[in-house]
Amino acid sequence: MNHIKYTIASLIALIGFIFYIDSYAIAFTNNSLAPMLERASPSVVNVKSQIKISDLETIIKLQKENRLKGRNDPIPDKITSIASGVIVDAQNGYILTNAHVIDEAQSVVVTLDDGRHYNAKIIGFDKTSDIGLLQVKAKNLVAIPIGNSDNLKVGDIVAAIGNPFGLNQTVTSGIVSALGRTALGIESYENFIQTDASINSGNSGGALINTQGQLIGINTAILGPNQGNVGIGFAIPSNIAITVMKQLIQYGDVKRGALGISAQDISPDLATAFNLNAQKGAVVTLVIPNSPAAASGLQAGDIITSINGNPIKKANDVVSAIAFLRVDSKANMTILRNNKPMTVNVTVTDLKKRKELSEQINPFLYGVGLKDLSIYSPLQGQIDGVVVLSVEEGSHAWNADLLPGDVIVSANQQKVTSVDSLNKIASAAKKSLLLNVLRGNGALYLVISQEQ
Repeated sequence: MNHIKYTIASLIALIGFIFYIDSYAIAFTNNSLAPMLERASPSVVNVKSQIKISDLETIIKLQKENRLKGRNDPIPDKITSIASGVIVDAQNGYILTNAHVIDEAQSVVVTLDDGRHYNAKIIGFDKTSDIGLLQVKAKNLVAIPIGNSDNLKVGDIVAAIGNPFGLNQTVTSGIVSALGRTALGIESYENFIQTDASINSGNSGGALINTQGQLIGINTAILGPNQGNVGIGFAIPSNIAITVMKQLIQYGDVKRGALGISAQDISPDLATAFNLNAQKGAVVTLVIPNSPAAASGLQAGDIITSINGNPIKKANDVVSAIAFLRVDSKANMTILRNNKPMTVNVTVTDLKKRKELSEQINPFLYGVGLKDLSIYSPLQGQIDGVVVLSVEEGSHAWNADLLPGDVIVSANQQKVTSVDSLNKIASAAKKSLLLNVLRGNGALYLVISQEQ
């Protein structure tokens, strides 16, 4: 009798489990992205840019972006580029898109989801982050809700909305495949969301949304042969896009902050050498004199673990965190020094102003990387000099044809034995600096002038 009761109970449990699985399957089958799309789709617009083709550089750029046909085809006077955008502020008519969509545009026309057309004003664009901002004067606009891209996780369901190949309001879905993608060579500042939601030509500037219908990214690029989609697309995180947008509204461009350091990733060998328990953070390799980092007391060998509460996992995280801070804002940095935690507060400065100040302090050698060197020369025997490591393009030294690898042995006819001695001679110079340099098996004189 007990056996029969046990069998009946097991059968009832099995039927209940099957019913549960069947109900789950029905619920999954009936699940739909429609609610989130109804919330977000009215905010996604078509962006049509008229681009005048006037020089070879523009032609090459447009061909690389697949906005012109083959190199042997006739080049028109102007082309129409079709892409996407997202309304983020209905009251002021602000529309986010990609910088590469509008940076060469003579005119831009925005078509709303309801079919209305408007001439758009270009508020500004930032090529380094590939964010552009448009504005239209229109009533009854619908702004997309903004999500927090820092909360994204790999595996989250997302949808891409845009106008691929000129097809209005096309939606594709997928998941977040990876976060913090860098070193792709797409933009100067890279911190991409990777997704397998199909992104194609024309999706640029469109919306990547989460299951709540919130904007969590601006679609910007794909990785595939001949601009074809193979399930690897990239979007700029919404937090970065909104930060750039605020600066474009305030300044018309991005007042990018500067810290004044070089940093590198923590490799397993470095983690062992620094006695670290985890391979996370970025180690400071160089602190530039007279920089915000130097003023804060940051030192080479310090390991940055967080900035303003955001964890730093690699060197590029430092670049992204600082580059999108407003000028004169403070960065609260947590570091490890000799494996002991410390807090450092840095006020970031305007990169352009810092360059101008550095150039004023040292106009002749501004933009030149130098290092003490002792070598044997077939021409002069054993000599002490200064080797040129790098020369910034556009600097006075670059215009004077100073090259990396040159060895400076005298300046204004005074012997140079170290970087310090060279800087002292340069700081006392008036209108020009005469350098005697060794180059290859020969030697020559160069004149660096402030008026070049």
